[in-house]
Amino acid sequence: MSVQDRFSPTRLWAMIVKEFIQMRRDRMTFGMMIGIPMMQLILFGFAINSDPKHLATAVLMADHGPQGRTLMQAIKNSSYFEFTRQLNTDAEARQVLARGEVQFVINIPQSFTRDLLRGDRPSILIEADATDPAATSNAIGSLRTLVNTSLQNDLKGPLSFLMGADGPVNLQVHALYNPEAITQYNIVPGLMGVVLTMTMVMITALAITRERERGTMENLLSMPTRPIEVMIGKIVPSILLGYVQVTLILTAAHFLFHVPMIGSLWLLGVSALLFIAANLAMGITFSTIARNQLQAMQMSFFFFLPSLLLSGFMFPFRGMPHWAQVIGEVFPLTHFLRIVRGILLKGNGLQDVMQQLGAIALFALIALTVAVKRYKQTLD
Repeated sequence: MSVQDRFSPTRLWAMIVKEFIQMRRDRMTFGMMIGIPMMQLILFGFAINSDPKHLATAVLMADHGPQGRTLMQAIKNSSYFEFTRQLNTDAEARQVLARGEVQFVINIPQSFTRDLLRGDRPSILIEADATDPAATSNAIGSLRTLVNTSLQNDLKGPLSFLMGADGPVNLQVHALYNPEAITQYNIVPGLMGVVLTMTMVMITALAITRERERGTMENLLSMPTRPIEVMIGKIVPSILLGYVQVTLILTAAHFLFHVPMIGSLWLLGVSALLFIAANLAMGITFSTIARNQLQAMQMSFFFFLPSLLLSGFMFPFRGMPHWAQVIGEVFPLTHFLRIVRGILLKGNGLQDVMQQLGAIALFALIALTVAVKRYKQTLD
């Protein structure tokens, strides 16, 4: 057996050293190996919460009697509800729910105290935005016991007879937009945003790096085209592909999962166009930064993972801590999920989704500006 055929610890050590040197030079891959586990650890350990509390709640209180105030204080102390708004009309209550500004609206009727002292078991109405059943189920489940026990100290002595077997108050819960708590109504529309984010960013992230690796970048640079023209030229074909995906998902949602489509599909189509453009602009930005296709794919995944976890698709958005919600508001997927669920399940119109569209448009503008500035007219 020759010397070369024998196992050599020296040659093995040389290969190990060589791989460490290569890893040190490829800082992007090394960063991904460290960054992705740390990101998952932080997000799953701190940001993700399947039992959301301190949910935004509006109050429509027509009766300010002592028992009504006691009941409201008990609801607030449960930690599931955080009173953020005081409403005056039922129309205003429906508006804030439709726009997703609050998760619950608590309605105390005008004759609440009088009917309670008469023993008539007055009703209080809890309206919930149930488009995401996971965000409201635990809070709603806590209400029944909470309402029946909160007035025990107030209803003593001569009023103790009011604490009957059924409780002194009749609780009515209206789970709006998804009363049967069907998870497909929440997941399937959201998949539209997830699929578009994953495919659009990855497709365009490879656009310029592919040109560079194949040696065709010189042809692009020698053409009398401006950077914005190259960017748009690479984006437009992907927009058409994105609309094909939107059509397939909507068709499956309607015929396979029977997702209600209350709002305007035309408005959804316009919103999808802006969302697709934002993701394509982000992909082009990655494409101008990455040196090769592997780095472009790594950047795309590094963008997609927090978008998926912090957007409210997999876990309730309001269940996350404040710092995670602030980060989540940056990603266009967060706003598009609110748009698509609002249009399909709530019947939202243009005025209801304008704020979300504005956030997506701002993201697209910033990403495209960075991409154009990084695009080089020369190989140097």
